[in-house]
Amino acid sequence: MYIPRHFQEHDINVLQGLIRANPLGILIVQSAGVPDAFDIPFELCPEQGELGTLRAHIARANPLWRSLQPEQEVLVVFRGAQGYISPGWYPGKLEHHKEVPTWNYQTVQARGKITVRDDADFVLQQITSLTRQQEAPMEMPWQVSDAPPAFIDSMLKAIIGIEIPLASLIGKTKLGQNKKLEDRAGAAQGLMAKGEREIGEAMLHSIARRDKK
Repeated sequence: MYIPRHFQEHDINVLQGLIRANPLGILIVQSAGVPDAFDIPFELCPEQGELGTLRAHIARANPLWRSLQPEQEVLVVFRGAQGYISPGWYPGKLEHHKEVPTWNYQTVQARGKITVRDDADFVLQQITSLTRQQEAPMEMPWQVSDAPPAFIDSMLKAIIGIEIPLASLIGKTKLGQNKKLEDRAGAAQGLMAKGEREIGEAMLHSIARRDKK
């Protein structure tokens, strides 16, 4: 991934936070020399390994797990907030007009060797943990135990687990760090006014982080 110095993100807490906030990753693998991509919701286990471990489950009918080689290296891409930036949002444009449109975004690339876990206990623990995480904001959180045990058992037979201990975690947070403070603030306000609060708030948070340094 091409990452200019301004946009490099090295803070492990920020990188892991982006994954937890955006758990639907794109798993990219090569099979017989052909790249393929799979959208999969992942659970990040930060206490497992130096960088953490990704765990997930897929349909047993999915040919992905049968095509994997032992200890095959894979890439998982997580996308955070993103949005188009208009030059008109920069106060500096009124002075020199030397501005062009751009796109701000947050992304994390996670790499590691994938392992297939054909283990009902592993899969049950994984879906229980991921469900608990995603249901936490709900007024009445759904639990795996809410469903009949026989039904859950039948569902478990139809899925299989995967696990990726992370060997590399690279982040790019392109939030206008190469711009003057007033231009960054102007772009953030423009995004917020447009209703794109997530990327706007990410930019404001980035400004606040800089001010603390």
